[in-house]
Amino acid sequence: MEFGSILGRDFYDRPCLEVAPGLVGAILCRRLPSGQLLAGRIVEVEAYLGAGRDPASHAHKGPAPRNRSMFGPPGRLYVYRSYGVHLCMNLVCEAEGEGAAVLLRAVEPLAGIDVMRGHRGLRDEQGDRLIAAGPGRLTEALGIGIELDGRSVTRGETVVRRAGEGGAGDTAVTTNVRASQRIGISKAVARPYRFTAADSKWLSRRT
Repeated sequence: MEFGSILGRDFYDRPCLEVAPGLVGAILCRRLPSGQLLAGRIVEVEAYLGAGRDPASHAHKGPAPRNRSMFGPPGRLYVYRSYGVHLCMNLVCEAEGEGAAVLLRAVEPLAGIDVMRGHRGLRDEQGDRLIAAGPGRLTEALGIGIELDGRSVTRGETVVRRAGEGGAGDTAVTTNVRASQRIGISKAVARPYRFTAADSKWLSRRT
């Protein structure tokens, strides 16, 4: 299975609300130590703004040991543990020091599906939709660990690629994108910062 070119630092070095919808339709690729490729089409993301502009963001009150990767260079991972249970994977964007990132909420599995099912512990009778529909399921399926916090996604074992031919300019998207309210937050709830692939069956929750 072939995908397009890796999205470079310039893609992420832009306003968060431009990067987020541009990621919908891109391909998240993870190469395991065994050499196995896991890949999925990004179908759901949420933007979290920096520089004190977004009370729902981890970066709203400034840098701290937990969120320091959010303030790093664009094109890095911010991985954190949510409620002490599951991990969430974010892509840092905007200029270094801003504290903006895009949360990856769901992908459509494309490659290494059996391995991803194994990571999730899914039974044969359970459908593939549960593989990576939700931020915690996504990281578990792709084998994303907390040790990846701060790593680059412009090179190495975890990267984001264009979907292939047909993309234009700085966007990776090749499908219709729908904006809606973010999920599971209590502040800045009304802001339409969740971006999804319209009519995708792989979303964590229907819009």
